[in-house]
Amino acid sequence: MRIALRTAVTGALTAATVLLCGTAQATPPGPGVTARIISRTTVDGTDYTLREITIPPGQSTGWHYHDGPLYGVVKQGTLSHFDSSCASDGVYRRGATIQEPAGPDHVHIGRNLGDTPLVLDVLYVLPHGAPFSEDAPNPGCPFQ
Repeated sequence: MRIALRTAVTGALTAATVLLCGTAQATPPGPGVTARIISRTTVDGTDYTLREITIPPGQSTGWHYHDGPLYGVVKQGTLSHFDSSCASDGVYRRGATIQEPAGPDHVHIGRNLGDTPLVLDVLYVLPHGAPFSEDAPNPGCPFQ
C-alpha cells in the first residue's frame, strides 16, 4: 500500500510539474537537450538528485538559476558557462568539476560551443519539491 501511495504521489507531482511549468520557460533549453535521473533521495527536507544531462553541439541550457547548490562533473565534451553579465565564468572540459551557487542572483547559462555532445553528471541539492531550475529571461546577452 505504501509503495502504491508513493507511486501515485510521485506521478501526480510529475504531472503537475509538466502541466504548470512546461509553458513558463523564459529561455528554454535548446533542441535535443535531454536529462535522465540516475538517483534520487530525500533526507530531512532536502532532495538529492543525480542527473545525467546531454547538450548537443551548438545548444544550451537556457538562462536559469537554482534554489539550491549544484555540483557537476563533465563526462564528455566542453561546458562553456556564462553569468548574467554575459561574461564567461568558466570553461570546463572532460573530468572538470563545477559548482553552481543557489539563488536568483546567480542567473547563468551553460552552452556547448563544441562539435561533440556535452555530457554532465550533476548532483542537485534542493529544498524538497523544488524544481531542478528556475527559468530566467536573457539578461541582455547576444546569445541564448
